[in-house]
Amino acid sequence: MEELGSREGGLAGPEVTMATEPAAPSLVDRYFTRWYKADVKGKPCEDHCILQHSNRLQSQPKEVVIGLRSRRLVGRSSQICVITLAGSHPVLQSGKTIKSISYQISTNCSRLQNKVSGKFKRGAQFLTELAPLCKIYCSDGEEYTISSCVRGRLMEVNENILHKPSLLQEKPSTEGYIAVVLPKFEESKSITEGLLTQQQYEEVVLKRNSATATP
Repeated sequence: MEELGSREGGLAGPEVTMATEPAAPSLVDRYFTRWYKADVKGKPCEDHCILQHSNRLQSQPKEVVIGLRSRRLVGRSSQICVITLAGSHPVLQSGKTIKSISYQISTNCSRLQNKVSGKFKRGAQFLTELAPLCKIYCSDGEEYTISSCVRGRLMEVNENILHKPSLLQEKPSTEGYIAVVLPKFEESKSITEGLLTQQQYEEVVLKRNSATATP
């Protein structure tokens, strides 16, 4: 039997192209929808990414994957949101080194003091869209404030990035997330108003890069 890719007389046979299966979606893309807020508080390129969980929380406990770990959460019909940095944020650009991260927003307010308990999430700090979540200090002296971008109750902050700030740069959408926010039930359908879809965000970045490249 003639082998594939060869012919008698030593002539090379026709090139065979093996069909490749499309890459499997990542854990994040499987469970979340990506939304974006560009130029937060009018600061150029300080873009945030909001990962909205695809499953709505019901009155019964539900396993929700956050930061590659499962959380057992209970709530009314709201969609949990994970606040992260968008890929275009200055902190994620090459050459940036994070010196420290702080959840101390002001003298009297620390996100680390957020204590959530019970079915109705009692004690959770309430956040507006512009509420600061943390501050990132870089070795070049630059300081960046990360905002919530969505209204809701603060479920948790990621203390791991305090001990290992590099997670924020190495795995911004998973282990390097900033915080988890649970929107109010009555606002669960409108939380994405004012946010950009993945395609819209990519168009903004492309336009921004084109403007920068133009002499």
